[in-house]
Amino acid sequence: MSYRIQSGDTLSALAKRYGTSVDALQKVNPQIKNVDLIYAGDTLKLPGATDGFDSPSGRTGPNLTGGVNGPSGPTNSGDGVKGPNGSPYDIAVSHLNKNAGSLKLEGSGVGADMEDWVPNNVNCANFVSACLEQAGQISNGQHDNSVMGLQSKLDADPNFKRVSLQDAKPGDVVSMKVGSGQHVVMFAGWKDGKAQFIGSNNVNSDGSQRISFSSMNYPIMSVHQYQG
Repeated sequence: MSYRIQSGDTLSALAKRYGTSVDALQKVNPQIKNVDLIYAGDTLKLPGATDGFDSPSGRTGPNLTGGVNGPSGPTNSGDGVKGPNGSPYDIAVSHLNKNAGSLKLEGSGVGADMEDWVPNNVNCANFVSACLEQAGQISNGQHDNSVMGLQSKLDADPNFKRVSLQDAKPGDVVSMKVGSGQHVVMFAGWKDGKAQFIGSNNVNSDGSQRISFSSMNYPIMSVHQYQG
């Protein structure tokens, strides 16, 4: 999908209008060198319409701190807390390296629980919610496509409590502050003294998301652990 820039448009206003971010718009429009300078009449590509549907087989990509995602991922630091139907961490790992745009098209499991309309560059809460649903830790009505919305629902759920990162177990829900926005992933253990996470991350070259392991250094807003 594309949009012809009108007089008075700003990149931040367009990002808000189309449910994406300024960073994502700039990634899919590399001709934009200055996010504060766009020109009426130019065509702007909008992420989320056609990106992310190719097969990621055999590919690796940069993680959010500049390293490379290895095929085996991090080593776990103990067992995670399971729901009635299994571990959300194990469920997430079963979809490792799938593009969010492709996963949403699957007719069962996590793909069926993810909402198709969510743009392919902002599926982090969509994916985490679906994994929690599949594990039986939350209901379909608790599914939320926004980080703050999911955080609020977990705060209100007596089956979850906030814990410190040091006490986190694989599958715990970790909400982070990223620039002017938020990101949510699941804790995946420790590696070389660094916390590891799994989730739907913006690691594809077009700015769309793929299920991947990452180590991140963003400020953590909350860690929610399922109590059963």
